[in-house]
Amino acid sequence: MPKITRITTQKRHQNRYNIFLDKGQGEVYGFSVDEEILIQHVLHKGMELDDSFIETLTKEDSFHKCYTLAIHYLSYRMRSKKEIVTYLAKKDVEEDKIDYVIHRLQKEGYLDDQAFADALVRTRIQTSSKGPLLVKKELKEKGVADCIAHQAIQQYTFDEQLQKATKWIDKKLRQDGRKSFKEQRQKVQHTLLQKGFTNDVIQEAMANLSEEKDEEAEWNAIVIQGEKALRKYRGKASGYELKYKVKGALYRKGFPFELIEQFMDAFLQEGE
Repeated sequence: MPKITRITTQKRHQNRYNIFLDKGQGEVYGFSVDEEILIQHVLHKGMELDDSFIETLTKEDSFHKCYTLAIHYLSYRMRSKKEIVTYLAKKDVEEDKIDYVIHRLQKEGYLDDQAFADALVRTRIQTSSKGPLLVKKELKEKGVADCIAHQAIQQYTFDEQLQKATKWIDKKLRQDGRKSFKEQRQKVQHTLLQKGFTNDVIQEAMANLSEEKDEEAEWNAIVIQGEKALRKYRGKASGYELKYKVKGALYRKGFPFELIEQFMDAFLQEGE
């Protein structure tokens, strides 16, 4: 029966060990195992191993390698069950080994979709401008069950959504001085929808903003857009037609009629 003659640590992998055997014809390399397998089976010099036990050891070690692979993947951040399964499948890990890894990770508390979902929601609230609908979509894309995603997203309270949306509006509303106040409001509302905020949150956030326009900023914006329209239509139209086209362009940009008239009086000479 083969007997262990020597156990050495691998140079590149300090937690793996080479097992040398004597099968009756002198020492030869037998196989390698992870430290966990070594300790679990109390492998030591002089221990006799039959072929069946050696096969068991190498099989357990192959499963443990897949487990170690998953642990390394988890070391960067928490993962959902689907992310682990997808990662291992891409590494050409067999299905039975994936099942073993998932079961062990769940048993040891390293894999918990509810805990993962709760943590991701808290992180997105603290570090991103995403609304709850977009966060929930992200959870589902990571394979989290709808019921778990729904429960996790409850952490994202209405007040937190309103505070985040209002803060984002305050920051963005006057960022583009080339647009009318009305067009900027429409743009931020549309962007908040894309970010995953609900209509009720957006409407309340917009209602909390002052309706007072910055008159100087609004005038500067209409001058920019009005001069642009004049360059576009002058040479193609004149007189009433030119005025009609410029007014229409400015109206579509969200400027009020009275401000448009002021611009026309200031920048378009009579008869042009």
